[in-house]
Amino acid sequence: MQAEVQHVHVSNVDEAVEQRSQAQPAQRVYSQFEKPTGLRGRVAGWSMAHRRSNRERNAWAVSLLELQPTDRVLEIGFGPGLAIALMSEVVAGGHVVGIDHSEMMLQQAKKRNASAIGQGRVQLLLASASELPAGHDQYDKCLMVNVFHCWDKPDEVLRRVQWQMNPGGKIVIAFQPSVQGPTGEDTLKAGHIILERLKAAGFSQAHLEIKSLAPDSVACAVGIKE
Repeated sequence: MQAEVQHVHVSNVDEAVEQRSQAQPAQRVYSQFEKPTGLRGRVAGWSMAHRRSNRERNAWAVSLLELQPTDRVLEIGFGPGLAIALMSEVVAGGHVVGIDHSEMMLQQAKKRNASAIGQGRVQLLLASASELPAGHDQYDKCLMVNVFHCWDKPDEVLRRVQWQMNPGGKIVIAFQPSVQGPTGEDTLKAGHIILERLKAAGFSQAHLEIKSLAPDSVACAVGIKE
């Protein structure tokens, strides 16, 4: 059965929502998905690569980029490399660059994308979001999946990404709440926050999309650099 997609265009968000809940024991588990390390990190990477909801979330987010064969694409937080693999299949004449701050994920993603890396179509780097490769007007598309909430200075990251994107470039930020028992309202509120920050960073043409996926809905903030 096809999942329902809701298109939500939002101009202003008046409600302030906390971005992070107070520390809970479960966050010890979530931390392995934020920066996988060691044996637990290996297991987290395997889970991210094989979990059906994660595959569906990545595929949907990639579809919203509307990739073209010659695009230059940046993914921040590529994890086990699922989206990198999907994007490299489309961007046959372009280039896909990914950064992630986990050595474990870099190893897994390189293995999953070995062929495209060998052909020079994909480049994967060990770096944090605050260490984006320098450059200006060099990317046509940018993807971020479930990493926005991990950053200490998300506004700074978005401004840097906006600077590096070509005019008309598109950014897609996907987010699925990791709190226990999230509701559709939780997802929508989180999406609103990301949307407003996108606009503040210079992606003036921005809208929010919500998709129902098991077990929880996913928000995608989509922005265009004018």
